[in-house]
Amino acid sequence: MHPNKPATIIDVAREAGVSIKTVSRVLNQEPGVHSETREAVLKVVADLKYRPKQSARSLAGGRSFLIGLLYYDPSAAFVGGVQQGATLRCREAGYHLVVESLHNDAPDLPMQVDRMVSALRPDGMILTPPLCDNPQVLSALRESHTPCVLISPAADEPDHPSVRMDDVHAAEEITNLLISLGHTRIAIIKGAKDQVASKRRYQGYLAALKAHRLVLDKDLVVQGAFTFESGVEAAYQLLSRRQRPTAVFASNDEMALGVLAAAQRLGLAVPGDLSIAGFDDTPAAARVWPPLTTVRQPMDDMARAAVDLLIATPKDTGPDSGTKPQHRVLPHELVVRDSTAALGAKLALRAKKA
Repeated sequence: MHPNKPATIIDVAREAGVSIKTVSRVLNQEPGVHSETREAVLKVVADLKYRPKQSARSLAGGRSFLIGLLYYDPSAAFVGGVQQGATLRCREAGYHLVVESLHNDAPDLPMQVDRMVSALRPDGMILTPPLCDNPQVLSALRESHTPCVLISPAADEPDHPSVRMDDVHAAEEITNLLISLGHTRIAIIKGAKDQVASKRRYQGYLAALKAHRLVLDKDLVVQGAFTFESGVEAAYQLLSRRQRPTAVFASNDEMALGVLAAAQRLGLAVPGDLSIAGFDDTPAAARVWPPLTTVRQPMDDMARAAVDLLIATPKDTGPDSGTKPQHRVLPHELVVRDSTAALGAKLALRAKKA
């Protein structure tokens, strides 16, 4: 090999003592290669600083090594978490992630999807809510024979693999936490009306109240929109009432941060006068004061799992493959911080009088 010329796949095969086909299989992460052989090839690749041409890889394997991520979501934190996880996993696997925002109610939505698929020819698409539940998007991808994985869909699609967490159980857990701290007047700020996650988290809240035989007070249920501003507005509605809540469960962290801001503007101590809990465990949840009690949604892990499902057998995940798609439910975690506390004597007296 000439010292000034970049290494070729032939050079890698010669140095590793294997065939060109074996090198290609290692680089494409195909099964059936002995672990010792794989390690030897990867060592030579690193030593020679070999970089396969994307075009050559595409022609050889019939892949573009591109994965698309489609989103339409007012919650930047959720999309950011998913994008980060998908980007890192794609990079590890030698793929590239292309992120596109589509308006869920666009009149030409199917045409936008068709143009995108025609231009990129991705190996697969990752869809986040609400696009993952949009029949027009799913139909357009089905017609183009583009595999897709759904993140947090409304229901398990028989034709498409999916990855999600149990929003109902997570919301029930965090409501149970507030009840265990002595709170009985627990308000909830629901998320966007068209979001399945919002409905599931409300279901979990109701389940916790029912399990503890607490009567639902409809005055403690306020509609939000998964945004900071809607959290502030909902908080003012709740906290301006004579019989205000002693705890608020916001259906995502952005709205919980809005509640925290409103409480501070009204001169209420958190958690002394009001306990606040969120959902998602975004970076901001741990940085504000007091830091938020919340549910850690495995956004990074869900995105990585979605990429893995597409990479594993990209041509075998579609509705015409004859194989049963996988539906993975990943675990969540309850993160208890300083924004929640046991109902104090002052609050207990106020709640009793109310």
